[in-house]
Amino acid sequence: MTSQYWEDVVSGPAASLVACVWEQRVSHRHAQLVVPDGCLDLIWLDGGELVVAGGDTGPRLVDLPANAEAVGVRLRPGAAGAVLGWHAAELCDRQVDAADLWGQEALRLAETLAVVPADCRGRHLLEAVSSRGAAPDPLVQAAALRLARPRARVAAVAAELGVSERQLHRRTVAAVGYGPKMLARVCRLRRFMHLHAPDLAGRALLAGYASQAHMNDEVRRLTGMTPVRFLEALGGASA
Repeated sequence: MTSQYWEDVVSGPAASLVACVWEQRVSHRHAQLVVPDGCLDLIWLDGGELVVAGGDTGPRLVDLPANAEAVGVRLRPGAAGAVLGWHAAELCDRQVDAADLWGQEALRLAETLAVVPADCRGRHLLEAVSSRGAAPDPLVQAAALRLARPRARVAAVAAELGVSERQLHRRTVAAVGYGPKMLARVCRLRRFMHLHAPDLAGRALLAGYASQAHMNDEVRRLTGMTPVRFLEALGGASA
């Protein structure tokens, strides 16, 4: 198999910051499509690099060389700004060296990851995140849950949380990298990816799109593909 990918859902105190620990291995050179998910990742690459992948606003292809291995932790929406100690908008659509954010702490962590057994790297990354003592932005995490509902509206979410749209936008940009409207689009895409429906029109309705044309436009902008092509790439095509 060209690419193998695993995720382990995080439980316990770290679960408020980290959605999962993941690992990927490729046997042959592989172009990995990455689409927006509202999260930022701290990633160790087997060449010894420790990097941060910022929030994506569109599709991104990552060229993985043959026999590459990577392990990462996926920071939840609302947690990344606090954990990384940076305004998340500065990392949007970028991959940066973790040492640019954490300095010597990142260099020491990269050195440790280079010598520990492969099956321990995820635990070390998770411990590094937990040890920073960061707290997620509760407003942004609450907003992310509400924006994940079908047909959620930013104005209604802000009112439900007792804040202005402007305040919600400012806090979301700082914690996620982009505003709540973009986060709502990403949430719709995530629903679209995981729903089961007999046809695209039904999938569009269940995901919360206003129409099939609305779905076509948003999916293309976020993935670079038509909905049908994207579902085929996921291995879950729907006619």
